[in-house]
Amino acid sequence: MRYQRQDGIDPAARSRARRRALQAVYAWQMSGSSMNKVLEQFRDEQDMEIADLAYFEDLLRGLEGHLGDIDVALLPFLDRAVEQVDPIERAVLRLATYEMRYRLDVPYRVIINEAIEIAKRFGSDHGHTYVNGVLDHAAADWRSAEARSSRASR
Repeated sequence: MRYQRQDGIDPAARSRARRRALQAVYAWQMSGSSMNKVLEQFRDEQDMEIADLAYFEDLLRGLEGHLGDIDVALLPFLDRAVEQVDPIERAVLRLATYEMRYRLDVPYRVIINEAIEIAKRFGSDHGHTYVNGVLDHAAADWRSAEARSSRASR
């Protein structure tokens, strides 16, 4: 039996949507194809019925629509230009940044944990530590009230 929260959100389906979104963003970054083409390809080729398709599409369309703002927002927390970040870690950071800045309904700790797990699964050996460091610092700035509240309740 799958766990579903009271608000109807299936956390496992959301996790799968994030993993599929990472793969789609990676393909988009590497191919230079349009996001519409990548979305179409993933709808046709991937097993999307077990993922939250609406969330998957929101992540991709949101990232595409806010890419300039996302990359600028990430800059203060990176030790290099966005384009120099490993493509997998760059995709993870972009997706997590979109969620952290535009999906305020998702707790920042969930976003960071999911990003770390995805980076562990798909990224380089220590890529997840880089992702964790960047997102921890970013969360303190972008979600400062939520971060303070979280630290105070520990």
